[in-house]
Amino acid sequence: MSLLDKILALFGSKRSKTSLKPTKLKERFVLETRVGQGSMSRVFRAYDRKLGRRVCLKILDKEKTKRFEERFVGLNKPSEGEICISLRHRNVVMTYEYGITTEGEQFLVMELIEGVGLNYLIETNNPQLRGKRIAYLVQAAEGLAYVHSQGYLHRDICPRNMMVTHEGVVKLIDFGLAIPNRPEFLRPGNRTGTANYMAPELIKRQATDLRVDLFALGVTAYETITGKLPWEATQSLQVMLSRINDPPRHPLEVRPDLDPDMVAFLLKAIERDRNKRFQTALEFRDALLALPRKDY
Repeated sequence: MSLLDKILALFGSKRSKTSLKPTKLKERFVLETRVGQGSMSRVFRAYDRKLGRRVCLKILDKEKTKRFEERFVGLNKPSEGEICISLRHRNVVMTYEYGITTEGEQFLVMELIEGVGLNYLIETNNPQLRGKRIAYLVQAAEGLAYVHSQGYLHRDICPRNMMVTHEGVVKLIDFGLAIPNRPEFLRPGNRTGTANYMAPELIKRQATDLRVDLFALGVTAYETITGKLPWEATQSLQVMLSRINDPPRHPLEVRPDLDPDMVAFLLKAIERDRNKRFQTALEFRDALLALPRKDY
């Protein structure tokens, strides 16, 4: 991170939502096309007249965001914009600015990533994955390690929230559920994330820590390597709870050509016992780098 980036990040992180001057979106941005729809936001490709460039404009749903932030009343939780503008890493989407619209909606102005989601590459078994799966996962782990080093949990790690640029750079996106890594935010009871990637301790509403992100990254790795999820895909709470007791599908059942080292890596990555899975994102990355170079 350059000195200028550090100054901008520090300045941006200190601004409160109440001090932001409301922005008239139609005056500042030319909305070109819709590029995404999250559970709590709308995302557009737009031309930013102020910055003089094309950007990714994310507009948060006012009511849904309010209900989410009400979970943390009294905890001084930073907003998504405050978190994102403080992050500067090659494998994390860059946020240029955040603000509030004249309609009272929070918005983020981010770099426009020219590429596709890792989920798309997996679902289509895209040739772009051939020989690059480990490299993509290494980058995802490095991005996550940086997020953790800055004192945050992402809490929604999954292929849908990883973009792969045309140059092969992986970028973590969507920090709408991110929280500070502090005890008051890690208490039992807050079950949030994408169902198929939730760690058992999260499903059971236990106290959490950085290892919920590691489990989600492990499920992502399993899916990236094999093309399948380790457990039945579901949105059902009952099926999610059964995952706590049912072992995952063995990787060799899905992809018989995997070598023993890769199988051992994947099984450790999705360990239901948090003390037996990888403990840090850098440990996860180093284990990937130690794998024999196969045509994954």
